[in-house]
Amino acid sequence: MQIYFSPEVMTAEFQVLNIVNSANKAVGNIAFLFDEKKLYVYGILEEEGVREDFKDLVKPYVKGLAKAKEGLEIYSCLYVGCKKIELKVEEEKE
Repeated sequence: MQIYFSPEVMTAEFQVLNIVNSANKAVGNIAFLFDEKKLYVYGILEEEGVREDFKDLVKPYVKGLAKAKEGLEIYSCLYVGCKKIELKVEEEKE
């Protein structure tokens, strides 16, 4: 199953995105909260079968948001089904 972000609410301080499947049915949501030096990521996905797709969708998005401010600390709490997943976003070294 393919999953995508569908914006619900976006401001300078936070973003709330629905996670939808190819039939445009909501299967989860994710919120990004911005602070001066921190980015908080909270997300829940109902379908356990798309765990890796969820990580592959979230990682580059968080990586892109982190480029907005140098030295931004990222805190994440993501769940697929009832299981917590770890999101490791590493900075690329040149």
